[in-house]
Amino acid sequence: MYGLKFINFCQSLLIAGLLCVVVYLLLEREMTDDAAPAIKITKPESAVSSPPSYDTTDKKIFLSDPELGQIWLPVLASVPECSHNANQLVMRNGLQYYVEDGKIVSTLGIDVSAHQGEIDWETVKAAGVDFVIIRCGFRGYGSGQLAVDEYFDRNMQGALDAGIEVGVYFYSQAVNAEEAIEEAEMTLSLIGDSPITYPIVYDWEIIPEDTARTDGMTVDALCECSKAFCDTIKAAGFTPMLYQNKRTSLLKLDLPQLTGYDFWLAEYNDVATYYYDYCIWQYCSDGYVPGINGACDMNICFSPYAGGDA
Repeated sequence: MYGLKFINFCQSLLIAGLLCVVVYLLLEREMTDDAAPAIKITKPESAVSSPPSYDTTDKKIFLSDPELGQIWLPVLASVPECSHNANQLVMRNGLQYYVEDGKIVSTLGIDVSAHQGEIDWETVKAAGVDFVIIRCGFRGYGSGQLAVDEYFDRNMQGALDAGIEVGVYFYSQAVNAEEAIEEAEMTLSLIGDSPITYPIVYDWEIIPEDTARTDGMTVDALCECSKAFCDTIKAAGFTPMLYQNKRTSLLKLDLPQLTGYDFWLAEYNDVATYYYDYCIWQYCSDGYVPGINGACDMNICFSPYAGGDA
């Protein structure tokens, strides 16, 4: 009797064990089925074969963030590195020059708007200024209305009469490509047949201390605006250029999409630390130039444009 009970007990254990195994397998299958879609997702062949948007070396760009401290960004392999050697920069009386084989190969420039008021352009020329980038107009960051810089015509004529090479910039608050094209067309209308030898510049800026219509602008939207303005200027036969500070450039511009345009860097320092290439460097905003009342932005151009004397 005890032997029969023992056999029945073993059979019960076996059946219970088999049931446990069946339940486990069913649960495992259910879990696997739930996870299957995420596991089976694959990238399209075109995406798999495309190159990465940044290189895979140890190159990094470091920035200082007020909240995070030091932060780093991977280097974009498709964006040209800076071609200038900081050791060839020479500072004389607050003015930056770039020297090769003992010869100055850069040009000295300023940028101005109505904020500078009346300017004695002959005195500015005598002080050694080679070129000026003049604001022709702007779009209000609140109203979105277009406006002409009230000093544009007199600044343009005064600089040209003094023999200073001229470029132009438009202060943009465009939120789409259509508005950027509108700004470019306004710029072309304002310069007319003036002998522009330096670039026509798209100056789009973030408004940090006030509410602006461009708050929350996406990277893609800014890229489309930049291209729309520059392509309109280029189609008219002029050299387009983008102006931006170091931080916004690295964090907001889609640089691989914008390598076809010249770049004007704003970084206020004795030596620029921006990793990528640029043609003009705005190195301070508190410079002094005889003939101009008050502070003035100072610039050095590494690749003088048509008509510029190096």
